[in-house]
Amino acid sequence: MNTFLLNKPPNETNPWSAYAPSEKAPWNLRRVVHLHRRAGFAATWSEIQRDLKDGSQASIDRLLSGKVRENVPADFERVAGLLADAAVNAGDPARLKAWWVYRMLFGPDPLGERLTLMWHNHFATSNAKVDDLAAMRRQNELFRSLGRRPFSELLTAVVRDPALLLWLDASANRKEHPNENLGRELLELFTLGIGNYSEADVKDAARALTGWTVEDGEFRDIPARHDDGEKTILGKKGAWKGEDLLRILLEHPATARRLAVRLSEQFFGEGVLDNATLDSLAESLRRDKLHVGKAVEMILRSRLFFSDKNVRTRVLSPAEYVIGAVRALEMVEPPPSTVALADWIALLGQDLFYPPNVFGWPGGRRWINTRSVVGRANCVAALVDGSSTARPEPLDALGLARRHQRGRDLKDIINFYGELLLGAAPNPAFLGRLHKALGTKATLGSEIGRRAVVLILASPEAQLG
Repeated sequence: MNTFLLNKPPNETNPWSAYAPSEKAPWNLRRVVHLHRRAGFAATWSEIQRDLKDGSQASIDRLLSGKVRENVPADFERVAGLLADAAVNAGDPARLKAWWVYRMLFGPDPLGERLTLMWHNHFATSNAKVDDLAAMRRQNELFRSLGRRPFSELLTAVVRDPALLLWLDASANRKEHPNENLGRELLELFTLGIGNYSEADVKDAARALTGWTVEDGEFRDIPARHDDGEKTILGKKGAWKGEDLLRILLEHPATARRLAVRLSEQFFGEGVLDNATLDSLAESLRRDKLHVGKAVEMILRSRLFFSDKNVRTRVLSPAEYVIGAVRALEMVEPPPSTVALADWIALLGQDLFYPPNVFGWPGGRRWINTRSVVGRANCVAALVDGSSTARPEPLDALGLARRHQRGRDLKDIINFYGELLLGAAPNPAFLGRLHKALGTKATLGSEIGRRAVVLILASPEAQLG
């Protein structure tokens, strides 16, 4: 367990103290569903029941270990590799997106995929400019392999990553004409954040990075192109090179604060963390040498993560929403087309491998507008009836419920899917909306069961994770 938690015993004033089930905050269905929706891509009913029985610590342990899912295909890694190879060899971006969707949907480590998605947004790189699927795949694998490691390892690798270097015009960065794109984004977006550097820092950061380029698809450091003159970066003077720049940035306290903000966006709802709480998270990161995995563990084990103000207060991104629905509904035998799922995710505003700009996707409540609400409703309707997803049959809503000893009547079907998808049976107001939409004379049947699932997934409540 993270040393920060060990050194901070549970109390009512420290938000990072370890969560312990209590009468005020019991380990219940609501919190189990919250854990999986916030740190993974939802869970099946049997996984939820397993975690309810085993308790919070065992459930968090499984998530952190990357062995949380039941029924992972035995040949998952082999199939995933074949899908990625085929996409790259065919030069087909749609198939590369489908490969990542396959990983999110079937892989054993949903937290790892969520962090990969987070880093894809942090180091936002688009194939629209890179135009190299092999490079985009390698970058994605880099996020996956180093996403839980100390940030120094990830940053050092990403700043030498060919996809990122092409995206930020590093090939044009030489001592005669320093290109500021990489230096600026390194300071503004990847480490310090706005307000913690000057334009002079950007210019000298660009000089420090001269000579870093891509040749034949690989990173190259060409000394003849490097400006070896003295530079001043964040008040430190020296004949700095790229490695020196990274060290200076990693040591700066603003980098820990920037990482704390990024992690808070991933694991907390809007307004849950105040400045003092963010500062304490940043301090923990500095103490652990920016070890992302330790910070994630501290967050997931914390009282604050499981607090009422953090449960169902964060708008799900399109990938989280779509993959979570397919996972929870156990639509894997047969599965929908992962190409079709990637298309739906893109239609809802999150085109994998194609973030809109260097700032990535804005996220939060900006995922939700009139168009996206209609789009999400259309998406879940297509998922449930099998259309537009290449699934040969509609969802057997009654069969799924009855496999789990539920579905005795219409009320039980609605309660079951509310508990599965939202962590609680619909309240009276929500229930009234459902009955009105289904019709006052609705009786239990296959079509009514499917309509109930669509209405729950399309509801405002289901947009929050």
